[in-house]
Amino acid sequence: MSGIEGHQIHVRTQVLVVGSGAGGATTAALLAEAGFDVLIVEEGPWVDQDTVTPFSLDQMDRQYRSGGVTVALGLPSIAYTEGRCAGGGTEVNSGLYFRPPLDVVERWRRDFRIDGLDVDELESIADEVEQAINVTTVPGKPTPASEILRRGAAALNWRHSEIPRWMKYPAGGDAVTGKRQSMTRTYLPRAFAAGARMLVETRVDRLVDNGLNVTAHVTYGDGTGRMPGGAITAAHVFVCGGAIQTPALLQRSGMRSHIGRTLAVHPTVKLTAKFADEVNVPDDVPVHQVKEFAPDLSFGGSASHSGLVALALTDEWRTFSSAIEDWRRMSIYYAAITSEGRGWVQALPGFRDPLVTYRLSHRDREVLRSGLGRLALLTLEAGATEVYPSFRGAPVVRDRGDLATMQQRFAASKASVMTVHLCSTVPMGEHRDRCGADSFGKVHGADRVWVNDASLLPTAPGVNPQATVMAFAIRNARRFIEQQQSQQSHRSSGATQNGAQA
Repeated sequence: MSGIEGHQIHVRTQVLVVGSGAGGATTAALLAEAGFDVLIVEEGPWVDQDTVTPFSLDQMDRQYRSGGVTVALGLPSIAYTEGRCAGGGTEVNSGLYFRPPLDVVERWRRDFRIDGLDVDELESIADEVEQAINVTTVPGKPTPASEILRRGAAALNWRHSEIPRWMKYPAGGDAVTGKRQSMTRTYLPRAFAAGARMLVETRVDRLVDNGLNVTAHVTYGDGTGRMPGGAITAAHVFVCGGAIQTPALLQRSGMRSHIGRTLAVHPTVKLTAKFADEVNVPDDVPVHQVKEFAPDLSFGGSASHSGLVALALTDEWRTFSSAIEDWRRMSIYYAAITSEGRGWVQALPGFRDPLVTYRLSHRDREVLRSGLGRLALLTLEAGATEVYPSFRGAPVVRDRGDLATMQQRFAASKASVMTVHLCSTVPMGEHRDRCGADSFGKVHGADRVWVNDASLLPTAPGVNPQATVMAFAIRNARRFIEQQQSQQSHRSSGATQNGAQA
């Protein structure tokens, strides 16, 4: 944790990085290693991985915003999660790794007019990231819950695979012995080693960009309450607070053009499947996913400790409540879609958190319906004895004959729809009538403010976006470094010439 500093009233730095997740940590590391004076500000605390149990209620309380329960209003409302700690979402997510989808990247380049976007460069950066965070498959056998996905997909002849993770496993280890190579274990230590500093429990309330520098007005926290605010003056600011907090901060700072109006997510519906044998692994998630219907629809597994199983049964608790006694024989699975709908993030005067809304399209609702039906079929083929869909009025599904009843009763408005992937609230590109930032993340109309996180991705990529976020963040940081070094070289050359003339 070297590099962590105590709270200060007024601080000066060359580059301020707001947020320490996949975008912020990589940005800070590269800039610090290039010789910039970097200060990272994180609203949440520093929590060592070994002090919390993965996917536990304790982790939700300490490392998630609002204890892990936040909602985008709509019909239906969509629950979403945000990491609020050093390392951001990399500390709390599943650790599954997908390289940037190059067909999607190419569509972004064309549709949003992203200059200088080279897919070969992104591929090369992805290679670099995979080394830095140790992307690898699980040694030995997968968990029983993961094997269920593989077995069911194989029975149906659906395309499936094991998804690698950013993990390190001890010699002779297995699926549950890995150490997550999150930002607090990888890029943040790199940033500190290069001289970067970090303030935790420090909230940036607004930015003032006067063209010469940027003043960040902040509020410090002591872990139990709020302390008096202060200010941070920086030559440049990179906002990396995630697809909800980044646009909210920009809006509070008077930057509103095409910011916050195009939230894109991967909505999911879920079910709980019960088997004859014990399959539950409380502190891990399945590494297999089913991509037969991708990019529109994908299947995977969720964390399934007893509390989350109970939560998954609550939509039809009167019918399903007795099943909780068998939670060790149960596991939770989800169907995720690439949504056509869009949402809106709005910072409201006097409110600490923004208002978030989201509207599913008619097509989204139908894909969720068909996705839940196909997922139930997959678990039956894998040997499930009973399936408990998470929506009000759901029946217990015991065989194929029950699937039609389930789909007839389903409506998205009755379901517990949620997402963990949020992006696209400050889309990047030169298409000024639809983009909030330029091709390398500089906010349109701002002099010294950049965005470098999931907000920049123009649409939902159809896969876990972390690798894509990291690749773009590194690309953009390198462009910034090149520009600053070029400007410094030009100034030095001009000074030399002026001295010679004098």
